[in-house]
Amino acid sequence: MQREIVESAYQHQKEVEGKQRTIVGLNQFRTEEETPIKILRVNPEVEKSQIRKLQALKRKRNHKKVTVALDQLQKGAEANVTLMPFMVNAVKEYATLGEICDVLREIYGEHKASTVF
Repeated sequence: MQREIVESAYQHQKEVEGKQRTIVGLNQFRTEEETPIKILRVNPEVEKSQIRKLQALKRKRNHKKVTVALDQLQKGAEANVTLMPFMVNAVKEYATLGEICDVLREIYGEHKASTVF
């Protein structure tokens, strides 16, 4: 599967560069004027505010219920059953996305792209 994706992407790029495939604005019908790119700059105070909110949430939530919900999610993942009810329950108990993903990574691991061509 990975090889087919790579070969398809290579063939597509080759057609674009050989002008056999037209992409408006890239290899055909280009304008001479430069369009300024607006870069989103996030105020560092926003990050600090989000961290404070997360810390407050973790202090206020029921840690025992969060632990139970995450344990149930782990057991569901190990049993290879539908995880959505367990995930919804974990979210209702204020488990964070990172905590939920950590449980799933522990069971399933992380995808590593193959570099074999």
